Amino acid sequence: MRIEDMKAFVMTRYGAADASELREVPRPQPGPGEVLVRVHAAGLNPVDFKTREGEIKALLRYSLPAVMGNELSGVVEELGDGVDIFAKGDRVFARTAKKAMGAFAEYAAVPQDLLARVPDGVDLATAAGVPLAGLTALQALRDEIGLTPGQRVFIPGGAGGVGTFAIQVAKWLGAEVITTASPRGRELVEQLGADRVIDYTTERFEDQLRDMDGVFDLLGGETLQSSFGVVKPGGKVVSVAGLPEPQTARKDLGMGSVMTAVFWFVSRKLRAEARKNDVSYRFLFMHPSGSELAELGDMIEGGHLAPVIDRVFPFDQIAEAMAYLETGRAKGKVIVQMVEQ
Repeated sequence: MRIEDMKAFVMTRYGAADASELREVPRPQPGPGEVLVRVHAAGLNPVDFKTREGEIKALLRYSLPAVMGNELSGVVEELGDGVDIFAKGDRVFARTAKKAMGAFAEYAAVPQDLLARVPDGVDLATAAGVPLAGLTALQALRDEIGLTPGQRVFIPGGAGGVGTFAIQVAKWLGAEVITTASPRGRELVEQLGADRVIDYTTERFEDQLRDMDGVFDLLGGETLQSSFGVVKPGGKVVSVAGLPEPQTARKDLGMGSVMTAVFWFVSRKLRAEARKNDVSYRFLFMHPSGSELAELGDMIEGGHLAPVIDRVFPFDQIAEAMAYLETGRAKGKVIVQMVEQ
């Protein structure tokens, strides 16, 4: 391998698992305002295999081949022109730019405003699992639902990657948290602060819950459909697993009138169900933010947020890590590690 090359996990086409592979690619160079990070670890997320399978081509389409991965941690290797808030050797983490990906590689060039310093005492493998899921939870619960102390929020699927962050963020915001879990996941979500746990293997949450101030849906499908009936009039349902609606195009993706109209059409049944129950529906496609990631870092340092890591794989086993993530059995985050710590 030439010194200017690096190892990366590359999507060569849209499709099943064999549409991505480890290969050598040119090492990126930091442009103006960018930081070259030597990646120590990267977090895996459902958006990774959904991207590979082509499920989000309507939202984001990449030029192939493309280096995959959306969140990372590492050490600053080189500074592009105009970078003034980081120095070589800083430990950093980031949710990469939506249109770039690039985290599943030995090096990544990241805009400085998407980076934050890793809190002291947090190892880089743990830090790699924070950005995407943590920012999603923070933006959904604080910015979209607008949780305030004493309100009640339902978070189905609380033992997963986003769910483990969402429970803790909601408790930090002062809310009462109800979630669903299997018997295997019950102890975990209770440790994270869930006030009530519904066993989804034997109970239907829609038979037990009423007058929630909000729902943060992580599962979509029937769970999302049933969520509208458990929210009080004027409440909010925010989903990361449903169908995109007009705000997704305008606010999250900066799209024009054509895609706004498309999303209006595809979400019409969900929005009609929301109107019938006098609640609002919002599909959230989170946005990267170094400043908000720094807030999550402060929460970790303050003892309000503890990342939950299910398994850490070596980088050369990233295909196995992705397959494990796709089983849906992970409790917390799945990580690949490029550099031994």
